Amino acid sequence: MKQHSLLSKGMVATMLAQFFSAFADNAIFFAILAFIKNLHYPAWSQSVLQISFVLPFIILSPFVGQFADSISKGKAMMISNSIKLLGAGCICLNISPFAGYFLVGIGAAAYSPAKYGILGELTTGDNLVKANGLIEASTIAAILLGSLAGGHIADLNVSASLLVCVLVYGLAVIANFFIPKLPAARQNISWQFINMVNDFTNTLEIICNNKRVLFTLLGTSLFWGAGITLRFLLISWVPAILNIHDNATPTNLNAIVAIGIVIGAGLASTFISINKTLRCVPAGIMMGIAVIAFTLQSNIISSYILLIIIGALGGFFLVPLNAFIQKIGKELVGAGSVISVQNLSEYTAMMVMLGFYTLAVALNLSVTAIGVGFGSLFALVIFLLWLGLKNNESH
Repeated sequence: MKQHSLLSKGMVATMLAQFFSAFADNAIFFAILAFIKNLHYPAWSQSVLQISFVLPFIILSPFVGQFADSISKGKAMMISNSIKLLGAGCICLNISPFAGYFLVGIGAAAYSPAKYGILGELTTGDNLVKANGLIEASTIAAILLGSLAGGHIADLNVSASLLVCVLVYGLAVIANFFIPKLPAARQNISWQFINMVNDFTNTLEIICNNKRVLFTLLGTSLFWGAGITLRFLLISWVPAILNIHDNATPTNLNAIVAIGIVIGAGLASTFISINKTLRCVPAGIMMGIAVIAFTLQSNIISSYILLIIIGALGGFFLVPLNAFIQKIGKELVGAGSVISVQNLSEYTAMMVMLGFYTLAVALNLSVTAIGVGFGSLFALVIFLLWLGLKNNESH
């Protein structure tokens, strides 16, 4: 089969739209953190803020994949970014930051299946791994710059940081206009509530019956659950270990992780083929070990080095698994539908790990104890998944 061009007009437009959208997603997180900090909200409100963003992914998971597959994915991305723009605007207008961030979460939940599902329609074969590498690199570069912008601008002026988010979401909407109008993946979707839930349940059953896809899905879910925990771990680590209380330093550390993920995503797209995705799994195990090593640090330079390593291992682990899920998912149930199941799995993992993290904080466990326990558990579970994947492949 002839492979589609990796850098077609559609791919470039998709990368730009994803870059602007992810930039604003991360800038607005740190901007709102600064906003609620200025208003003297209690410490637990930070976790509630993150939950308000994650919750729409779980609630809407039966519907967003079918939404993405029922219309042109470029149009689905434009609608989703418009909802994010509305949520950011609400926060700028002094409407509840939790309600505004909930709207941003709705837009992000609808955006994700279209963003990843469109890759299988714009390119094929090993180019799909490379396209995932480009998208992940674009995403993490946006996380890097967005996090820096959100934290540093918020230290200067919180209102200005929120306004920047509104403007960048607007750029994402404009970029969506340049994505070619591709045919809908599924023309026969019923928009009746019961039928959509039944369709999602059927999709879930098909995926659960494919052990390789199921184990791979658990791997990506653990990665993103780990990612959200690491983000809050860094936010707590800065004042606890470094005795620094600004908004910029935690964003700098998150940016360091992002640099590593860009490196890891690039290496994965170069050295891992679509038929050899299992080669990436040991990187996940080493990532857990590196988190343990990081939490034992008190020196900022060695911490930077370990955060880059953690990010690189994470990027190398994630990209091939995403590509495999998209390839097999497209064949089984449609790209948008499988990614909606992926969202349910990944964001449920985020909620569970965030819940454990919040409980650990409430019990006054030290940052070091939380990090060592979390890293050990992550490495162990990824190792068990690796054994399951290898055993399934041998059969």
